[in-house]
Amino acid sequence: MSAHRRACHPTSEVTMAEDKAEDRAEDSAPSPANRSPFTTTGGQAGYFAAYDAVLAKWPVTAEPVRLRSPYGTTHVNVCGPRDGEPLVLLHGGGTTSTVWFGQVEQLSRTRRVYAVDTIGDAGRSVADGRPVTAPADLMDWLDGLLGGLGLDAVDLCGHSYGGWLALGYALHAPQRVRRLALLDPTDCFAGLRLSYRLHAVPQFVRPSAERTRAFIGWETGGAAVDPTWLRLVCLGAEFPRSKVVMPRRPAPERLRAAAVPALVLLAERSRAHDIREVAAGARRLLPHAVTEVLPGVSHHSVPGEDGGRLGRALEEFLG
Repeated sequence: MSAHRRACHPTSEVTMAEDKAEDRAEDSAPSPANRSPFTTTGGQAGYFAAYDAVLAKWPVTAEPVRLRSPYGTTHVNVCGPRDGEPLVLLHGGGTTSTVWFGQVEQLSRTRRVYAVDTIGDAGRSVADGRPVTAPADLMDWLDGLLGGLGLDAVDLCGHSYGGWLALGYALHAPQRVRRLALLDPTDCFAGLRLSYRLHAVPQFVRPSAERTRAFIGWETGGAAVDPTWLRLVCLGAEFPRSKVVMPRRPAPERLRAAAVPALVLLAERSRAHDIREVAAGARRLLPHAVTEVLPGVSHHSVPGEDGGRLGRALEEFLG
């Protein structure tokens, strides 16, 4: 499979659309587009082998796309018909774009799906440019990403931190977001539970695969999770990444002014927050929001779930 590279500048008005980009094989020599953030060859090889193992679970073929920007190189896994309506997927912290293996087949039947590795997070994107230090940087990065892909308006779907990022972008550039799907979004309509924050602290103080495994085991209540995905996320705990841009809940007046149709899907067993507070906040603050509860799933297991109710809810909402 060839890699698609695109040179684009986030503030440029002239961008290279996906279907006109030049196909090129990956360069073997180091370059800004493939420079590794790892300090050891073994760490790099092990992590990306785990990444590829999860990507191999996708029942459809993903085309890798790379786009340069002032913030670095963004990696996007693309699938679906080229003439399909564009759907951009934003993953939760540390989970990478590969996490959509349970949904991507259904979502890409009629849509062109763009699953993004968030800049500065674990994955194949490389944050070797301007530091991303504030929400405004993330908004600027997404502006450039959509422009580089030649996308004027998209449906946007995000999970967890990716939900916060998706909501923020819908408020930042409402003309570019047609529909918004938020999967157990954090720090959007209610705060995180204190117990969740306390269990997450060890990962921030001294990240390790063992601590990540224990945290996910606690949050999922010991329920079985996909072992291939779990291995990737655990290895990602030691991934050299940028400092996390801490999320802040949007101002109520900005939410009330939003006209975007929104679907908020909440995990019944989420330990990240009280889903009743999240649902009430979404209905109170977003004028065009619909909320639903996904039975039997936890916060971290949402995007990897088999199509089922989640897939049907997204299909019905996205049309």
